[in-house]
Amino acid sequence: MNRKKIALISISGVVIALLSVEGVAYYLNWRSYSHDSAAVTSSPDADGLLKKNRVLKKKLDSLPPDGNYIVVDTARNLLLLRNREKTILQAIISSGSGNILRDPNGERQWVFDTPRGEFMIQKKIVDPNWTKPDWAFIEEGADIPKNWKNRVEEGVLGDYALAFGNGYFIHGTLYTRLLGRNVTHGCIRVNDKDLEGIFKKTRIGTKLYIF
Repeated sequence: MNRKKIALISISGVVIALLSVEGVAYYLNWRSYSHDSAAVTSSPDADGLLKKNRVLKKKLDSLPPDGNYIVVDTARNLLLLRNREKTILQAIISSGSGNILRDPNGERQWVFDTPRGEFMIQKKIVDPNWTKPDWAFIEEGADIPKNWKNRVEEGVLGDYALAFGNGYFIHGTLYTRLLGRNVTHGCIRVNDKDLEGIFKKTRIGTKLYIF
């Protein structure tokens, strides 16, 4: 075997070792939490999202918030409840599908994506009910009711819900088999046990960072 082949094999071994170390570091070290820009198709939207992610990550790396805070990775469908550098709770979630629904009778459309950025818990609700928006009826092929009482649906959001603005919630789900997938209309779904832990260990004002 000549020297060039030996050198190539050695370099390949180093690369594989580095990738393995990086994979382990993701679970052990908060500072490895970032999206690989090379894995994202280049576009103005993608570039803007990557830039926002880098700014948020730099902020958290330099000065984690006081008290408990929540980090959601929508690419891996993973939620972390943290206090400074310590992970208190880790949960597999479901986040936005990114699907688009268009109103066949008008010009409205909805993009079912989980918003990215820095938020905070604005409201904590026990035994929440879901007030179905217009898109829910359009998606089902049903008529949009005129009476708001016909929009209320019980028992679909779990035992708790944490609102973080613009109609988005962290809440429970009847579809636990779909956890780990991007299937929601924008909200963050969590299983009952993890949801209870998140609810009890957060307060109104708790910081929420979504990537």
